[in-house]
Amino acid sequence: MLHVCPLSKLEDTLTKASPSHVLSLVSPGTEVILPTEIKPAHHLVLEFNDIAEPREGLLAPNRAHVEQLLEFSCGAAREGCLLVHCWAGVSRSTAAAYIITCATMPDTDERALAQHLRKVSPVATPNPLLISLADTLLQRNGRMIQSIIELGRGAETFEGNQFSLDPAALVELV
Repeated sequence: MLHVCPLSKLEDTLTKASPSHVLSLVSPGTEVILPTEIKPAHHLVLEFNDIAEPREGLLAPNRAHVEQLLEFSCGAAREGCLLVHCWAGVSRSTAAAYIITCATMPDTDERALAQHLRKVSPVATPNPLLISLADTLLQRNGRMIQSIIELGRGAETFEGNQFSLDPAALVELV
């Protein structure tokens, strides 16, 4: 099971979901304090700015970030469930959820997965740079980024909603 939320709903989501692993996607220098006990090896903090293309003075997501995200989520899938969060729960965390789902369901249509993401999170606007990097790493030949471009921007919001992606429920998309 994969859970997604903004930072403001982290404590509530940790309580409700009881994940074994937590992935924090935050801007450089943002301190993330988990209010519940998670083994240090089960909490990964990736620091980069939420930008769609490199900009001077900001840290863009890069290939190493996506490689770490994929490796960590693979371990979480074997050992339990994963909670992914970012500051607003709109861009970085929804991109990670989409990437993780594409990686764990390699035979599923990228467009169908993107549409399902929008269904469970109407505000989801996955970070296109993260998606593009993952598309290359996962050898999806542009299908992931094209699906996110076609999906377009989510509904205007200050922050995203809490949601979950259950691989068992996504079997119908295969």
